[in-house]
Amino acid sequence: MEEPREELSADADERAEAPDFEALTPPEELVRGERTRDDFFDAVLALDSPATANDVAELAGHGVDAAREYLDWFERMGIVTQVTESPATYERNQEYLNWRRVQKLRQEYATEELLDFLKTESERAENLESEFDVGSPDEISISRYASETDRSIEDVWERLSAWQTARRRVVLLERALTTESGDGADLQSAV
Repeated sequence: MEEPREELSADADERAEAPDFEALTPPEELVRGERTRDDFFDAVLALDSPATANDVAELAGHGVDAAREYLDWFERMGIVTQVTESPATYERNQEYLNWRRVQKLRQEYATEELLDFLKTESERAENLESEFDVGSPDEISISRYASETDRSIEDVWERLSAWQTARRRVVLLERALTTESGDGADLQSAV
């Protein structure tokens, strides 16, 4: 893996801390700066399914014409992809956002640090898998598991969320550790 430029490398203090995965993806920083742009960007990040410019405008609290302009710009940047032509619908490009996270990990951390983070997250995911005794958090019904184990629904939900987060982090870290030619690879985690 090619070492990042000096100005892109983390200093000793930054390297002493584990990455804040929620802050790693700075897609917000890519387009932040103006209130209207922020509103549209937040609206796009909240999309769970393809949405029209009208939908995005409503979510952002701004006009449809502005939504069309921002969606066009976001599409050129790779943040959204157009799904249909008429009516034009757009969806969040999660692959692009993940790619940005992987690039940020590569820029800010040395290979040894990424390996340590991967070990930690892999162990966390394995421990949670053992706790629930199934292969995936998707196999658990929160309410049924809470009832059967006499745990609160909130507690089960939090543990399952932690498991899903650990699994996502493992995938990102594995991608960050692949060679540069693996940038486009959509690796599947064994976790």
